Amino acid sequence: MGPGPARRTGHRRSGGWGLRRTAVVNVVGLTPDLLSRTRFLAGWASGGAMATIQPPLPAVTCTSQSTFLTGKTPSEHGVVGNGWYFRDEAEVRFWRQSGRLVQAPRIWERLRELDPSATTANLFWWHAMYGGTDLTVTPRPMYPADGRKIPDVHTHPAGLRDELQDELGRFPLFHFWGPRTSIRSSEWIAAAARMVEERAQPTLSLVYLPHLDYALQRHGPEDPRVEEDVREIDRVCEELVGHLEARGVRVVILSEYGITPVERPVSLNRILREEGFLAVREELGRELLDAGASRAFAVADHQLAHVYLNDPDAEPEVRALLEAVPGVEAVLRGETRRTAGLDHPRAGDLVAIGERDAWFTYYYWLDDGRAPDFAPTVDIHRKPGYDPAELFIDPEIRFPRARAVRRLLQKKLGFRYLMDLIPLDGSLVRGSHGRLPERDADAPLLLTREAHLLPEERLEATGVYDVLLRHLTDGAR
Repeated sequence: MGPGPARRTGHRRSGGWGLRRTAVVNVVGLTPDLLSRTRFLAGWASGGAMATIQPPLPAVTCTSQSTFLTGKTPSEHGVVGNGWYFRDEAEVRFWRQSGRLVQAPRIWERLRELDPSATTANLFWWHAMYGGTDLTVTPRPMYPADGRKIPDVHTHPAGLRDELQDELGRFPLFHFWGPRTSIRSSEWIAAAARMVEERAQPTLSLVYLPHLDYALQRHGPEDPRVEEDVREIDRVCEELVGHLEARGVRVVILSEYGITPVERPVSLNRILREEGFLAVREELGRELLDAGASRAFAVADHQLAHVYLNDPDAEPEVRALLEAVPGVEAVLRGETRRTAGLDHPRAGDLVAIGERDAWFTYYYWLDDGRAPDFAPTVDIHRKPGYDPAELFIDPEIRFPRARAVRRLLQKKLGFRYLMDLIPLDGSLVRGSHGRLPERDADAPLLLTREAHLLPEERLEATGVYDVLLRHLTDGAR
């Protein structure tokens, strides 16, 4: 799997001396309620043990994964969301990929202390790039200057990229996120995990299967259409777990958060703008958030929003304003922010938490005709907040297929184009996450066949690290 020293590339035929080879399969969105609807996973779990997890705040991908892998809170590891305001650059940035953003040692560093020959494979867990794992596969599209977005992955070693895509085909990026999201991306990741296991036998494998996450946000967990998605991911898990266990690998199934029904999108930035706190910059008749010039603005991340204050004197007024917004359950500051584990410079000066059926949009414009040109597109890096509306085709477009064909023709002819199919309507979203679960049935979980390694029925998110370490070290030879 590419050139380089055996220890760094995972060429060895067995796990590290003294460690038990373990795979952690992250089935995003899986909860006790959804587990009961599966065939394979429910049967597999019945032969072992299950614990529900109290996720970190916010219960979102990057924060949860960093907490699981470090055993530290966001106050300590610094990953306070899927994105945040980079104060020194005066820019909001989401979905950054460098592992160097995680400010605490991750579990593979501990493994190397126990056994210098231990290897780790990271397949699509976030902050994967340059994070120190021996094998890495993570989505990394190509963005040529002509405006195209070409599906691709980043790998370490670099040669692994071609090995995987030569055998499995190009990574199906447009089935990973966007209106066309489907089981195909999770199938590709699972197949890549099987290839890596066969060729490298990592001591620790981290596998990310996102399919349920997107189906649940689109439809909500109570929609009958989700049953097919549950069956699809259950089948993928059966194939992957069977492959791993047949090769003597211990398997842990876990999830990052549960998704609950929502029906109220709340646009904090529009409220802040109407009250004179948020500034915009006009470019070609469109409006862009001017974070550095704003006295206050919100970085929306599902059911949590980091609210940043460039004018500290505005805090009492901004806090009172937000606390009065329908759909806002609480506004954290000072000691309450510290108690929540968000006492870090990257976090908002105020942190807004949504009510159970509400979530926060990033929208800041007051007229859709003035929205930025990237708003009706799938553009996870330019939007100053998370946008689950990217899972939908705008229902106001009468012939969306015809528009898509026209845009693809522009692409083939080499013209710049916008794949402007995404609605500017948050009311379409039916599932969200980020706040702490109110019921165990809605909580993320951890499953293992090694019941003696999971005596707890409930875990703090920071405790997942210790459970994984037990699996790697128990019964070591």
